[in-house]
Amino acid sequence: MRPAALALAVSSLLALGGALPSRPLPARMADTGGGTQLITAVAPGPAATTGTVTWWDLRDGRWVKAGSAPARFGAKGLVEGTARRQGTNTTPAGVYDLPYAFGVKAAPRGTTYPYRRVRQDSWWCQDNDSRRYNRWSEPRAADCRAAEAEHLVTYRTQYAYAFITGFNYHRPVRGRGAGIFLHVNGRGATAGCVSVPEKAMRTMLAWARPARRPHLAIGTVGGATAITRY
Repeated sequence: MRPAALALAVSSLLALGGALPSRPLPARMADTGGGTQLITAVAPGPAATTGTVTWWDLRDGRWVKAGSAPARFGAKGLVEGTARRQGTNTTPAGVYDLPYAFGVKAAPRGTTYPYRRVRQDSWWCQDNDSRRYNRWSEPRAADCRAAEAEHLVTYRTQYAYAFITGFNYHRPVRGRGAGIFLHVNGRGATAGCVSVPEKAMRTMLAWARPARRPHLAIGTVGGATAITRY
């Protein structure tokens, strides 16, 4: 459609009391990670501990919603990922890749994403002084203190299914935070992860395709941590 015709159509629609169709959220974001699948986790504001997770497919140049579920965030809300500090119970806003998935339970039927099964000696090291900082450690590394690590098998509900996120993962900055996952709901707000009902985690694991390079975008509706900034 020519620009003049498009402008006329828009003005006619508005004159008739109509509304312009809003673009899907990924189309309004500055960056979606470059893949053709995306998970968005949106909170109403930085102090919120609940919100919505939605997963999207890019089809023929347009982002299409594939599903959604209620989400939970850190007990202290959301902060800019690059400014986050470990132990603050905040969820880092930003766009992150999903290196692999893991779980206490076997991968759901249809899962093609790299999936690591949790065993009795599986740990996630959060010790700032360890060479295994923000890494899976099996068995727990000698320089990773048990008090500064998560024994994954003890979180049978939350880690029944989970995605590792790329937050502070590829080039870890000590003190910024470790073990930020997308996982199954526990009893309430998280220590900084994003969580969803178990059914939603199972659905996303079966939906995600490595070749489509899915990412997780975390942010708020507006303000300094608005998801559209990322």
